Amino acid sequence: MAESERHRFGLNGRESWWEDPFTEAEGGGPDRLRWPVLGVVFLLPFLIPATRSLAAEPEVTAGLVATGVLIYAYALCYLLFPFAFRWRRPAKLAFGIGMNLLGLGTVAVAGSSPFILLYGTAVMVFLAPPAWAVLVDIPTLLAGALLLAVEGKFLDGYGDLITVASVTLAMFFMANLIRAIRRLELANKEIATLAVTNERQRVARDLHDLLGHSLTTITVKAGLARRVLESSGDIPRAVEEIREVESLTRSALSDVRATVSEYREVSLSAELVGARAALRAAEIEADMPHAVDNVRPEFQNTFGYVLREAVTNVLRHSGAKQVKVRLGSAWLEVEDDGQATGVVQGNGLRGLSERLDAVGGTLRTSVRSGGGLLVRAEIPQPEPRAAAPAVRAEPAGGLA
Repeated sequence: MAESERHRFGLNGRESWWEDPFTEAEGGGPDRLRWPVLGVVFLLPFLIPATRSLAAEPEVTAGLVATGVLIYAYALCYLLFPFAFRWRRPAKLAFGIGMNLLGLGTVAVAGSSPFILLYGTAVMVFLAPPAWAVLVDIPTLLAGALLLAVEGKFLDGYGDLITVASVTLAMFFMANLIRAIRRLELANKEIATLAVTNERQRVARDLHDLLGHSLTTITVKAGLARRVLESSGDIPRAVEEIREVESLTRSALSDVRATVSEYREVSLSAELVGARAALRAAEIEADMPHAVDNVRPEFQNTFGYVLREAVTNVLRHSGAKQVKVRLGSAWLEVEDDGQATGVVQGNGLRGLSERLDAVGGTLRTSVRSGGGLLVRAEIPQPEPRAAAPAVRAEPAGGLA
């Protein structure tokens, strides 16, 4: 597995520390309809004592109003932070940093417990990339400790700071676990999309291999029947050709159904028979072997596809008068004397290359010196297993 793939879902790579948890389109975060209710519940332990403290003041002053605005602005930011998940990174960072500054201001001005810093540090952990959360939350906790020290309350409040740091750390790992799960969900969707695409390509390739050859042969035979009727009026021969067209049509329909159901198997011997019939109908001389016994059984299915596509190309494009087919244990050659002067990689040849790549084979197409194409498919034979060492038997009784 590549290095980037190993680090994609964890925090072991630089990219995962700095990338946004979610894009603007994906959104993310808590449910924006239910969160205000939950947020108010979480804020009550902070807002109730703060509100009582403000209400206990004997008179309303500008400082008291400013303190109230600071406290409730901090609480309002906590209630609204789910809406910031769809913002761009600069806006998210500004929101998180601003909320942490409001929390420090509340501790400094209102004399609140440093425990309220947890609202800001938690928001930063869930809203920003992991690296930015660390860069903002650690200075916030250090600034909170400094405020306690300046006010002479460090010994009374350091326990709350430790609690805030511990809970923030737990939320940090929880947030990154949620992000990893989200990335896995997106990866599964991508895998499903790729699987559908690959299946479509497979079906398209199989249907091309099937219908391309069958329809070409049907066209050739139908044309032959027409020419027979037009030239000599030999009705029995024309009827025979039409019967073969009907048979080919039924066979093609059966193959299409079998391909969709993944039950079809191509037979090299059957392809030889079909190729010989198609070439004869096109008045092309076919020089082919009559048996496939010398071809390894595990290669015959693949070579059947190669033969079918090569003969289809001859019928469609070559203008050849003769076709030669040669077979070996792990190779197949189809040669024609047509008019081709170059190799054009169409869908058929690309599909054959993919099939051969899947079994470790190669497809080479070249132009003959006198015109025409030579198509050679070859699959490397498996390495022979090492023979077991012979055990030499000693005569009973040993040496005399």
